[in-house]
Amino acid sequence: MSVLHQLFARKTSFRDDDDTHGPGLRRTLGPWGITALGIGAVIGTGIFVVTGTAAAEHAGPAVLISFILAAICSGFSALCYAEFATLIPISGSSYSYAYATLGEIVAWFIGWNMVLEYGISASAVATSWTGYFSSMLHDFFGIQLPAALTNAPLAFTDGHLVSTGALFNLPAVAIVLALTWLCYIGIRESSGLNAFMVVLKVGLILAIIVAGARYVDTSHWHPFIPESQGHDKYGWSGIFRGAAMVFFAYIGFEATSTAAQECKNPQRDLPFGIIVSLVLCTLLYLGMAAVMTGLVPYSVLDTADPVITAIRGHSELNWLRPLVEVGALIGLSSVILVMIIAQPRIFMIMARDGMLPKVFAKVHPRYRTPHINTLITGFGIAALAAIFPLDLLADLTSMGTLIAFTAVCAGVLILRYTAPDLKRTFRVPWAHVMCSAGVLSCLFLLSQMNWFNWTLMGVWTMIGLAIYFGFGYRHSRLRRPVGAPERP
Repeated sequence: MSVLHQLFARKTSFRDDDDTHGPGLRRTLGPWGITALGIGAVIGTGIFVVTGTAAAEHAGPAVLISFILAAICSGFSALCYAEFATLIPISGSSYSYAYATLGEIVAWFIGWNMVLEYGISASAVATSWTGYFSSMLHDFFGIQLPAALTNAPLAFTDGHLVSTGALFNLPAVAIVLALTWLCYIGIRESSGLNAFMVVLKVGLILAIIVAGARYVDTSHWHPFIPESQGHDKYGWSGIFRGAAMVFFAYIGFEATSTAAQECKNPQRDLPFGIIVSLVLCTLLYLGMAAVMTGLVPYSVLDTADPVITAIRGHSELNWLRPLVEVGALIGLSSVILVMIIAQPRIFMIMARDGMLPKVFAKVHPRYRTPHINTLITGFGIAALAAIFPLDLLADLTSMGTLIAFTAVCAGVLILRYTAPDLKRTFRVPWAHVMCSAGVLSCLFLLSQMNWFNWTLMGVWTMIGLAIYFGFGYRHSRLRRPVGAPERP
């Protein structure tokens, strides 16, 4: 096989091959279980932290427009994910979709960027968890954790990483390791806890929106689009930069596709879960953003716990503080949980394709989970959360996600030409328009990222290519003749 042919070879068989790799994953999830995974992954840092930062630093009250723009971009991608999920109902998500349409090297690139999407996003959420956890300890028990153990030792300032003097983010590490243990012992246990947390946090968010709406001061919304101050601060450039930032809030909906091999009926359940979770989460985001920017001036919302900041200015809403703190902790915990569920399954599929060592393909004989991958993912997330700040992690996560979404939107359009007769239980309507709009909107949001993030993305890509050519290229199952043993 020539080098060029190998790089762009496409995987054409996506048979559920659990039986050839030892114990298989346990199929326990129905449509609402999948929807709960989507909501669990989406409602978290975006609504409890990033909303405040995007409003204060970039968009002002027009952060609502930022959320709408990010939702439209995500909506195009959600339709494409739903179609692919009916065609390729395995746990590889956009990695597998790219392998079927764009070739091996692109699939590797997408899979490598999904480490950013799931692994680093969970780290970002864990750093947010610390802010609300510290607030709850102080309000409920009068305990003030030392700053050296609740902050990252590095901060992102003026495009540079600088030392803060802190040791590491202890609460973030603790929550990640606790949830890693839960994901290790089983999908039924972890998905059940996630569904419970989703019901609680959605109820609490609705309570905050309804109660807070009575005290909204509409003067805080004027001017709705603050005058531009340059450097993506306010004006339409700030709205677009805010859309790129709050896009981080939407990345979880497609994590549902990584649980395809644990669905009872993936062709039916995955499109339902992907689309319904995205719609419900968008409505909650808009409601919360409107209330937060209406309660206080948007300029004061750039804090570690902006929802608390918003209600602090109204003594009538003090009773909401414990609800906010508990709701935030539950919401952020469920996001971390779903990310820890998703990333190990991506590693598992990549290993089954020969792109990673065979150890990544192992499934625990008793718990029926990719246990080794879960431990690797959990400890990696904990390490990142201990060291790096939220804003850097959030932007890198958004970049990795936008790249994956671009590939999926392009892939659906390609398959309409290369395999038009494939049975699709869900089809993207007006595919030429929707897929093209998805690609263009993702590329536009990518263009809003700053040079430092692009530099880090370049370094990340080079590391990924080194691993691919050092291992994946030589061990790919597509490179081996049928029946040939695996290369040492």
